[in-house]
Amino acid sequence: MDSHIIQALKDIVGPDRLETAAEELQCYSYDGTGQECIPEAVAFPDSTEQISKIMALASASGFAVVPRGAGTGMTGGSLPVAGGLVLALGRMNRILEIDEVNQVAIVEPGVITGSLRDTLAPLGLFYPPDPASLKFCTLGGNVAECAGGPSAVKYGVTRDYVLGLEVVLADGRILETGVRTRKGVVGYDLTRLFIGSEGTLGIITRIILRLTCRPTTSKTFLLLFADMAQATALVAAMLKEHTPSTLEYLDNTALSLVADKLPFGLPAQTRAMLLVELDGDGQSVELQGARLNDFLADRQDILLLQEAKTPEEVDALWKARRSVSPAAFDLKPDKIGEDVVVPRSSIPELVACAEELGRRFKLPIFTFGHAGDGNIHVNIMLDRADQEEECRGQQAKEALFREVLALKGTLSGEHGIGITKAPFLGLELSATSLDIQQQLKKLFDPLNILNPGKIF
Repeated sequence: MDSHIIQALKDIVGPDRLETAAEELQCYSYDGTGQECIPEAVAFPDSTEQISKIMALASASGFAVVPRGAGTGMTGGSLPVAGGLVLALGRMNRILEIDEVNQVAIVEPGVITGSLRDTLAPLGLFYPPDPASLKFCTLGGNVAECAGGPSAVKYGVTRDYVLGLEVVLADGRILETGVRTRKGVVGYDLTRLFIGSEGTLGIITRIILRLTCRPTTSKTFLLLFADMAQATALVAAMLKEHTPSTLEYLDNTALSLVADKLPFGLPAQTRAMLLVELDGDGQSVELQGARLNDFLADRQDILLLQEAKTPEEVDALWKARRSVSPAAFDLKPDKIGEDVVVPRSSIPELVACAEELGRRFKLPIFTFGHAGDGNIHVNIMLDRADQEEECRGQQAKEALFREVLALKGTLSGEHGIGITKAPFLGLELSATSLDIQQQLKKLFDPLNILNPGKIF
């Protein structure tokens, strides 16, 4: 960027809201992948109007613009691979409206997901999507990636709660999509088009969210197994008769990483765990709990069935579950973390495949995740400094992807494509699908200035 562009950006956002110093740029050069790409500048806009002016300038000058929330993405979606300008949206963090009667919230993209949930709680309202990073990830990032979380088995993912958007297009025009009502079929569904688009079609500046009534009661159960196949096979059987709010799975390696955080001791023969939560009002949860206990009572494959009796025990169980991913680095310094999805009935085959890949490629590979909706996180641990090990890791990743597709699954459930999965897009999407999507990209962003290098 030349000095004229830098000055023009300062004129738009203010001189204290544009950074070009090397140490500041470094702070916005990475995300959850651990990869780094240095931008040429970072802007901190606080309004749609400022972003509109920035995009008009970018369109006229040809520099790349990369929107960024909290940088928690796992596929490189917010990495400025072409340099240019990072739009750090943290200052646009206002909850603009909460309509209690119609159960709607209007928020800016920099609102922290957990903060919205905390704000809604005293009002008896609930925003269900709960990605693992909810205490610091932003709603704009959640929409851009269509984030999920443990509660997706009952409540769905981000796209199920987005009614409408305000988006700044590549040329600076401001587009409003969707509605703030429960129904609306006027024109094409442009809202869904932007959800999961990873900032490649426009900059999201306002989000209209559907809310629900907050569940007042929950019950949490820990199920331990001596065999992983037994644990994963139980998932499909359980979901035929029950609708838990979460149904999480950890294999033996994942368990070993967080065993010290669990409120209950593990029998020596433990090889897998299911974490099951029920929610609703008090009476319905009691009935659900009784039905679940009856369903599980005669199962000989369950090593231990334990209900968390206190809030402290519940918190400890969830702390352990959410600690698995960061604890993985106790095994190796680097990780290829994939969030593949298969039909629930195929989870045993997927887990068996991950075990076999670990043996074949001589790498620690373990699984955990959202068994209730078939979204299993497969973690390939390696040391990238060892080129041969890195090569084996990439081979294991491709073999995993091919097995997932053979099982009628998909390559990403909630992390998106970014740069880490882009080379494999053609394994899942047809040439026709890719062509249509690339045409849409050219329609919305003919100069390829919106988060270039992502997805395709």
